[in-house]
Amino acid sequence: MGSRRRTIVSLLVAACSSCLVLTGTVAAQSENRELIDGLEYQLLYVALPLTLFVLVILIYAAVKFHDNDDPQPTTEDPALEITWTAATAIILLFVGLSGYSVLVNPYVSPSQALEDDDRSQEGFDSFEDLPETDDEEVYVRGYQWEWQATYPDSNVTTENEIVIPADRNVTFWVTSDDVIHSLFVPDLGVKQDAFPGDYTRARTIVSEPGRYNAVCAEFCGAGHSRMDAAVVVVEPETYDQWLEDNADDDNVTAAPEPG
Repeated sequence: MGSRRRTIVSLLVAACSSCLVLTGTVAAQSENRELIDGLEYQLLYVALPLTLFVLVILIYAAVKFHDNDDPQPTTEDPALEITWTAATAIILLFVGLSGYSVLVNPYVSPSQALEDDDRSQEGFDSFEDLPETDDEEVYVRGYQWEWQATYPDSNVTTENEIVIPADRNVTFWVTSDDVIHSLFVPDLGVKQDAFPGDYTRARTIVSEPGRYNAVCAEFCGAGHSRMDAAVVVVEPETYDQWLEDNADDDNVTAAPEPG
């Protein structure tokens, strides 16, 4: 009797824990993060009722059959089997379509925003090969164990600080000097691998100025754990003025304050 009670309590605790996942939602700061969060909640709204349904059945079975000394095999029920097979197919179809709609978005898959001729390329070997975009562009270079950002049409360079304007489409052209790195900005939902001798694209638009932590998400050697940086998002006017004021600076430039 005590074992059955503990089982039921454990199942109820699991159900309550699943419900608590929906609390404490934080507003997304970028289009990427909003897309990813939206997909997670879509799937959660499907998974949570199914989880609760299964837990209810488990509790029912634990209560009804715990003292059954003469168990019998389940009787055949073709209608029930067809129903749960069809329901499973519908759920999987929903999951597939939901995931596909996010994966083809040009912020999650930046190649979708390129022209067909450029989209067919897997990577770009040099600055000259990079296609033209209408975005604000930043060249981000990873090396053991730092990040360096340069800004086209200016002489500005920053180290371990990547400055971008808020409310503008931004493209990061990411590359590496030595081994494979990966630029990952969790709060903005941005993640892109950096390959030696290759340029890959990450794309975002950020709504809220501030400093966002960036890390290397690909093990790259002994200093991997300290290869972090900050993505500094400032107002568009501040960004333009900062580039203009530092256009003749040959040294590493400090990022402006987000406020």
